[in-house]
Order: sequence, then C-alpha cells, then structure tokens
Amino acid sequence: MQTFQLRRANTPEAAIRSGAAAKTAQQGADIRFLAGGTTLLDLMKLNVETPKQVIDISRLPLDKIETASDGGLRIGATVRNADLAHDERVQRDYPVLSQALLAGASAQLRNMATTGGNLLQRTRCVYFRDTDMACNKRTPGSGCAAIGGFNRNLAILGTSNQCIATNPSDMNVALMALDATVHIKGTKSERAVPIADFFLLPGTTPDQETVMQPGDLITYVTLPAPAKGTRSLYLKLRDRASYEFALASAAVVMTMNRGKIDKVSFAMGGVGVRPWRDRSVEAKLAGQSPDKDTFRTAAEAFLKDAKPQSGNAFKVELAKRCLVHTLDAASKLA
Repeated sequence: MQTFQLRRANTPEAAIRSGAAAKTAQQGADIRFLAGGTTLLDLMKLNVETPKQVIDISRLPLDKIETASDGGLRIGATVRNADLAHDERVQRDYPVLSQALLAGASAQLRNMATTGGNLLQRTRCVYFRDTDMACNKRTPGSGCAAIGGFNRNLAILGTSNQCIATNPSDMNVALMALDATVHIKGTKSERAVPIADFFLLPGTTPDQETVMQPGDLITYVTLPAPAKGTRSLYLKLRDRASYEFALASAAVVMTMNRGKIDKVSFAMGGVGVRPWRDRSVEAKLAGQSPDKDTFRTAAEAFLKDAKPQSGNAFKVELAKRCLVHTLDAASKLA
C-alpha cells in the first residue's frame, strides 16, 4: 500500500468539493471516498487503487432508512448492509433485498459495508486484482488476460473484447429488479439516475463502470412503493454455502392475478458485466400461467445472447435453471 492523506468531510458539500479535484472518477483517482472500506482498503493494499487522498464520509448524515411520501423507501448512502437487511420495512415490503444482502457477505462485512459502497463495488476478477497481469479495467489498453485465461467466474452477458468481468454485488441485483433510483449530488447539481442507467457496459472503455463523475457523491437510493400482493425472492448459486460470490443469482419481483402472472421483473447476477435485466422477456410473461415450461422459455430468451468463454460455458445452463427455479418459487409464495 502506498502512503496517502486521510481527511474527514463534515458535510456532503465538503466531500463533493474535495472529490471534484480528482483527475478521474475511475480507478487510480487521486481522491477516493471512504465509508465502510470493505472494498477500497483491500484494493489499496493490492495497489490496484492508489489514491493520494482518502476522504472519510462515514460520519455524514446519510445513514437513515426512511419511508417516502409515496409509500416507497429512501435508503441513505451510508446505511450499513446489516441495518438495511434487518430493517422491518425491508423484510416486509422488499424481502428480495434483505435476502440478497444476507447472501452477500459475512456478518462482519455487513456491519461495515454501505449502500453507496455496494453500488460502486468493483469486480473480483483475479486479473483486475493482480497488478502484474493485463487488465483493461485497471490499466486501459493493456489487454484482458481473462479472455483465454481463468474465466470460470466471469461474465457471459454484456461482455466485449476488452473486458469480461462481472459485477460482484448481490444487493445490486435486487435493486435492479426493484427499479431502484440512485440519487447523486455533484458540484453543479443533483440528479436521480434509474439503476438501469447507472452501470455502464464495458465496450471499449471498461475502466468506466458507472455514470459517476469526479466529485459525485451518492446520497441515497429510493425504492418505489410495492404493489399490493407483491412477492419477491432471491436465489444465489455458488461454489460453497457461505462467503462466496455468485456463479449465478436471480432476483424476482412478481404479482399474480387469478392464477396468472400479472407483472414480473427480474435480474440476474454472476453472469453479466452489470446486474442483468431484460424487460422484453419480462413483458412476455405477463398474463402467462406460472409453469416451468413458461419459465424455461423465458430463461432461454434471457440467455440467448450469452457469449461464454473457455471456462464458463456451464454458466449458460446454470443461469437458466437458476432463473426458472426462482420464478417458479416466487409464483408459489403466499
């Protein structure tokens, strides 16, 4: 780890002013925000992240979970994952989010990790985390050692010839299915970004992962009010039962009407360069009977553009089965 200066921001505005001095919003920035530090400190120890200044934002007044005026939920950026997972409103109205958070890490990590930090969590690709290896995400133009290398855990959807790294977060998959909105405050304005637009595809610029710009600070996340009778579920498939990242995961939010699917939204993790969702597949399920043949057809359509690598072709079928099982189980919830 290289030496750095640690400062504390007393207000969001002070943090934004300090962050605006960064050369870039991506890795290697001169200035980084620190909340829980569960990802940033790891990457600093590996010299993947080498900021000259670290701004502590952990004490900013962004740690509340509040019911919104429209019946939805407002989640502060520094709310700890443990507090969010165990909040009564989340468990009652958005169980898929609670389940995803509880599947995501150890209790110790959940006690430290934050909502904003989870949104910005960086990939666990082994080549990204090894500075001796080629990685376009870490060092643009250096190449992608994962293509043709060890890629068992990497993406099969949304990839490019520059990057095949997955988004590692469980929380983000649930937020995608829930149509969350990310609220960002910058040097000039505040903006509300639908989570579907928050994450960027790698394309030719895999180092640009989100719409965040220098000085931008995530202040809170909002969830729409749940429709009456909404049922939701999160399923995570992994190599071991705990403390492991997903090979494939699915977050499903569904309403039923007279034994038919009224509306459904779902997203998958472990298989995409970002939490992966396809609204066109969801739309075709409306009005359908909730049987496994219907869900298998949906899964086939969802994975039709998959581009497996040398070591992860098994993920195509695994993801289909994961999605079918989660849709089927959600449809049977009371």
